[in-house]
Amino acid sequence: MILHRLTLVAGLMAATAAYAHESAGQHGGRVADAGKFHVELATKGETVDVFLSDGGQKPVPATGFKGTAILVVGGKPTRVPLQPADGNRLTGTAPVALGDSPKGAVQLTAPDGATASGKFD
Repeated sequence: MILHRLTLVAGLMAATAAYAHESAGQHGGRVADAGKFHVELATKGETVDVFLSDGGQKPVPATGFKGTAILVVGGKPTRVPLQPADGNRLTGTAPVALGDSPKGAVQLTAPDGATASGKFD
């Protein structure tokens, strides 16, 4: 009985750690699943940066990707086109300051034409 409880507690702790890891990214942004990718959304002022990684958290080169961030600012959706930058980053500039953690979504089109999206609450 004690072994059963210890196993349960260990499982819950591991699940909590995995969930916490998913919510914060390496670049100070929030992480969401987008199809077979993970996307990290980091905003500062008007700048939107999206970092791509695979299921194992390894960076995926942004070359050939296209994207759009649709973020809610002042109760209105703001579309920000994203272009590949250095490494695994796509970037764009919004017409207004976004704040640190805007709600919305990131839509991606991979070089092979596959699409995916990640939602940020």
